[in-house]
Parts: sequence; C-alpha cells; structure tokens
Amino acid sequence: MVGFVVVSHSHNLAESVVELTRMMADGVPIIGAGGLEDGSFGTSFDKISRAIDKIYSEDGIIILVDMGSAVMTAEMVIESMADRTIKIADCPLVEGAIAGTIDSISGLSINEILDNLTEIGSIKKL
Repeated sequence: MVGFVVVSHSHNLAESVVELTRMMADGVPIIGAGGLEDGSFGTSFDKISRAIDKIYSEDGIIILVDMGSAVMTAEMVIESMADRTIKIADCPLVEGAIAGTIDSISGLSINEILDNLTEIGSIKKL
C-alpha cells in the first residue's frame, strides 16, 4: 500500500491533516512531518527523512506539501534517498491527503494515485 508523508510548516497542521485522513481511510500508512524540531514553524529535512523511514514500503511514498520551502526540503530528501520510490504530489494538501489515501486503500499504484491527485487541483469547490 502506498504511504503518505504530510509536510507542512506547522506541526499542528500536518497532524490535523493526518487525523482527518485517518477518519476517511483508516489503515493507510500516513504520517505528519510538520514544523521544526523545536516546535517552531518551518520544514525539517530530518523530520521528513524519519517519517519516510518509519512508513516506507516497496509500494512507495507520496509526499504532500503545503507550500514553498516544503517542496524544496522534500526534494532534497528525495535526492538523498534515490534508491527508494518517493514522489511529491502537485495537489491541494487536505483534498490530496484524503483522495490519495482512499486511492491507496483501494489498491491503486503510486503512479495511478499521482495522476488522480494532479487532477484534484483543477476541481472547483464552488
């Protein structure tokens, strides 16, 4: 099953996305990597790396990001783990987490999930 790492500048935001997602798709490996080690705002190479190590499987990991430097930090982590299947999804954070984990629990591959997540960004809410 494809796993998910939620990368946010805020620890609370990352954990809240994980909590909401577990209500919708319990059983999918998902973990937050938000904020810096001291609890302040930012993104942490080490937190993201540890999160990936904790839930990684051969099915791969999709990283969901909130904005800006979260993308850059996630890209650096991916470069350092080039022997693993890890991708960043280009989608809204909350909607992507829910849709992606539902796709994962349904047995879709990492590439199928990424294709679906890319489309989510163009869906209007109103």
